[in-house]
Amino acid sequence: MRILLVGAGGVGDAIAKIAARRSFYETIIVTDYDVSRAERTIAWIAAKHGDDVAARFTAASIDASDPDAVAAVAREHRATHVMNAVEPKFVPTIFAGALAAGADYLDMAMSLSEPHPTDPYAKTGVKLGDDQFALRGDWESAGRLALVGMGVEPGLSDVFARYAADELFSQIDELGTRDGANLVVRDSDGNEIFAPSFSIWTTIEECLNPPVIFEKEAGWYTTPPFSEPEVFDFPEGIGPVECVNVEHEEVLLMPRWIDAERVTFKYGLGEEFIGILRTLHRLGLDSTTPLRVRSANGPVEVAPRDVVAAALPDPATIGPLMSGKTCAGVWVTGTGVDGSPREVYLYHVSDNDWTMREYESQCVVWQTALNPVIALELLATGVWSGTGVLGPEAFEAAPYLELMARPEADGGYGQPWGLREG
Repeated sequence: MRILLVGAGGVGDAIAKIAARRSFYETIIVTDYDVSRAERTIAWIAAKHGDDVAARFTAASIDASDPDAVAAVAREHRATHVMNAVEPKFVPTIFAGALAAGADYLDMAMSLSEPHPTDPYAKTGVKLGDDQFALRGDWESAGRLALVGMGVEPGLSDVFARYAADELFSQIDELGTRDGANLVVRDSDGNEIFAPSFSIWTTIEECLNPPVIFEKEAGWYTTPPFSEPEVFDFPEGIGPVECVNVEHEEVLLMPRWIDAERVTFKYGLGEEFIGILRTLHRLGLDSTTPLRVRSANGPVEVAPRDVVAAALPDPATIGPLMSGKTCAGVWVTGTGVDGSPREVYLYHVSDNDWTMREYESQCVVWQTALNPVIALELLATGVWSGTGVLGPEAFEAAPYLELMARPEADGGYGQPWGLREG
């Protein structure tokens, strides 16, 4: 397996660092528009694991916005798999470039949605991933696999959903992804600051778009942003967090392969974060349409959302200022295999102190990066296989969760997951 890793930002950097401890691949080509970021990642691997390990990594420049450029780099390095670790706005070009190069493809976020033109808070328009699923015939004809939504949410959450359907329930009433944390970021003086733990570009996209809900009888429909608030009690000391509906890929993926009456996604944002997002929207600072702006060097065009992203701390750099834990999981209700009512929460918790100590990666990006590496290993060993455009729930979940939880000393990833009843 020869992996072309597109993007050496927070998540891409963590993917390479996690993969450095594994042996299932021949080489990883770490690429970025700014090749110095890829070189920095490889230098860290050399310092941590030695030159012999770092020799399996190569740095290269790439333009993720150009499908021909992606295909050219993939061909040059004889990549068998293209791992997309950049903003979802680049999904179409990387997706096309991978197929043109005859490589398999993985991403952690799917092609972007477009709200319904006249009734955005009741009806779906173009849904997340629609553009990718529209091309599944091309991938099937080519005999290639596009594994989409293989991060933590979506990704591990979808694996949990498949496990619940296969092993725990005879009938599922609701699959409810619930994401919460008790993370705090403080400046050098100890003052708490606003610093999102994941890409603000992506966060704005998923939080301000109309959330999607699936019901078997109604199909997919939308609601206003931040709807249906509920307090969810997260495990391992995180505690109660208010969660709201947010647009997310799980709701678009799970019903394609898993029989459930209802599918939802709720995110623990907090009152302050919701207020900031609403203000950005009112001011038009969430827009991706470039505006003409005067500068010292003359007029330039810039998208307001890119300005917001540039003004905030890079999520890849805030780990030393962060403390706490993040939890990703799926709350499942329905009828157990014994015929009795059952309710469980399947989850994984990532502790920032541990991820910083082991990987110098903050816990949110590290938890996201862990899952595509596990998936790549299952593909490399033939445990998972397929063609076309498939989500994580299209594959058997038990081998994934076993490999994830098995201790590192026994060849696993040493990341136990939890199951809470009730």
